[in-house]
Amino acid sequence: MSADKLIRPEIRALSAYHVQDATGMVKLDAMENPFVFPDELRAGLAEALAGASLNRYPSAEAGGLKAAIRHAMNIPDCLDILLGNGSDEIIQLVAMAAARPGAVLLSVEPAFVMFRMIATFCGLRYHGVPLRPDFSLDTAAMIQAIERERPAVTFIAYPNNPTGTLFDRDALRAVIRAVDACGGLVVVDEAYFAFSSDSFLHEIADHPNAVLMRTVSKLGLAGLRLGMLIGRPEWLEEFDKLRLPYNINALTQAAAGYAMQHYGAFLAQASQLRTERGRLSAALATMPGVQVHPSEANFVLIRVAAAERVFEALLSRRILVKNTSNAHPLLANTLRLTVGTPAENAQLIAALQELL
Repeated sequence: MSADKLIRPEIRALSAYHVQDATGMVKLDAMENPFVFPDELRAGLAEALAGASLNRYPSAEAGGLKAAIRHAMNIPDCLDILLGNGSDEIIQLVAMAAARPGAVLLSVEPAFVMFRMIATFCGLRYHGVPLRPDFSLDTAAMIQAIERERPAVTFIAYPNNPTGTLFDRDALRAVIRAVDACGGLVVVDEAYFAFSSDSFLHEIADHPNAVLMRTVSKLGLAGLRLGMLIGRPEWLEEFDKLRLPYNINALTQAAAGYAMQHYGAFLAQASQLRTERGRLSAALATMPGVQVHPSEANFVLIRVAAAERVFEALLSRRILVKNTSNAHPLLANTLRLTVGTPAENAQLIAALQELL
């Protein structure tokens, strides 16, 4: 038996998710918080990790961590929490649960690449609806696609990645209603909630066919790989049936639980990054030939002539950003710049001023 006969054709046609080596680089490609774990909290973190029982399986339900997240993020009591090994596992659980024969997973384009990839992994047909040229939500096109495709599940990132766009709230509501009329579920992905001027958290309970997804990765805890789904118990009970036992390891539970007790420190870092985002965007806007797209996330998308050349030139200066030019036709000649520390942003600005 050979792989070409055993592996599904659609999987054979995929390319593995590529992560570029960033050793020795100013790393501005992956939307990470550039600030290290706060110094004043490190002793407490070490104590929390030392107390983890590594000889035992971790808490299967992670009840203590869920309680800490609920308190820190002010999650309403009427909503349950399901934890995943990063948002990727949450997306996969939802997709697996919805993967009836012929089922469709729908999103906008461009969007988080894992929506499409995980749909393929799980055997769903993926359908992407292009955004408008300004990266706003094309509500009419979305509703037409929903009525035609009747998606089992629809993912909408709020704000969107890789554009940084915060879609119109009424447009998002219209999408949720249209999906409800077709009997489907909407997952609102708030991976960048800490950098956004708006959140759907306290409205999600008003929609019987919507749930909310978050992660702590952008808060400075990417190494913990912790995502969460927040929603009505009747939805989360079904997805929980697909969750593998002990999916949140003991060290992640200990570290994330401790971090949630000091949630304000991470929100303070996010606030500083929002300030840096404004400074970076303002500096970029003064550069000739640079189009800066408004962002409500911890990155800025820019359009420049010969983006590939600019990307390679930055790389030669040991600055790694994300070349999004080939990800979608709407992203032609674009680069996604993660907001870094003040020093990293200054280095990026200086390099771009020299190149442009």
